[in-house]
Amino acid sequence: MTHHRWFTPWLLVAPAAVWLFAFSVWPSINTLVLAFTNARPLGGEHFTGLANFGRALNDDQLADALVNSIVYMLVCLPLLTLLPLLIAILVEKKLPGIMFFRTAFYTPVVASAVVVALIWGWLLDDRGLVNGFAQWLGVIAAPVPFLTDRWLLLFSAISLTVWKGLGYYMIIYLSALGNVRRELHEAAAVDGAGPVRRFWSVTVPGVRNTMLLISVLVSVSALRVFSELYVLSNGTGGPGGRDMSLVMLIQLYSRGFTGHLGYASALSLVLLAVTIGPMLLLLRLNRKAA
Repeated sequence: MTHHRWFTPWLLVAPAAVWLFAFSVWPSINTLVLAFTNARPLGGEHFTGLANFGRALNDDQLADALVNSIVYMLVCLPLLTLLPLLIAILVEKKLPGIMFFRTAFYTPVVASAVVVALIWGWLLDDRGLVNGFAQWLGVIAAPVPFLTDRWLLLFSAISLTVWKGLGYYMIIYLSALGNVRRELHEAAAVDGAGPVRRFWSVTVPGVRNTMLLISVLVSVSALRVFSELYVLSNGTGGPGGRDMSLVMLIQLYSRGFTGHLGYASALSLVLLAVTIGPMLLLLRLNRKAA
């Protein structure tokens, strides 16, 4: 009979525990501490109390970043919750050539976000394909400033996020639709329910938990958007820096040898609070619906 020493299980989990502490727990604790200091990469680290949060209340860039992030979430949330479900219902059917469409919808997911954003930027540039083709057709007289207007740049980035995310969430819905019993659809059809009524009365309730999961994932990723806005604005944050997201603003204050690590850490806590809010709201709404 083999006897295991009491510390054997701890030895097995030690590498993962060390990795988790070094790259997750400790950075989180350090960020919390730095948020109450005036730390810099090469400078001192003096306790300043709530000074960083007081500064945040009067930061116009933070106000713009909050508006941008919230608008980003409010637009992406319904689009990336409903559109992938509709696409999943279409490609779920066993039809000739359906695998081609599944692959076509999923292809943007595996592409690098930076590469896709660069291609998107070339398409939407003043001399890009979209403006050039529209001018050739005579639809517009002058190029549309997709990348130089504050709101057009923001919605261009949103369209990129939606296009790239459709395939990912479609796959999640496909697995959920497999758990919706066919008998329910057949019974609803016998009762005279049409496709739209069956969608709202059978399909949506059957994938409600998956919809909640996707809503949370979309909300968190939208509030933490970085690559799309950074690449489309060439790292400037748009005209006057007014198209920055919260993550872009944190990166702005924390980079370089003169970065304001204390203030960047305080902004990270603001981002955490803003991210947790929609998650709690969605969970509460789901409980009421259930």
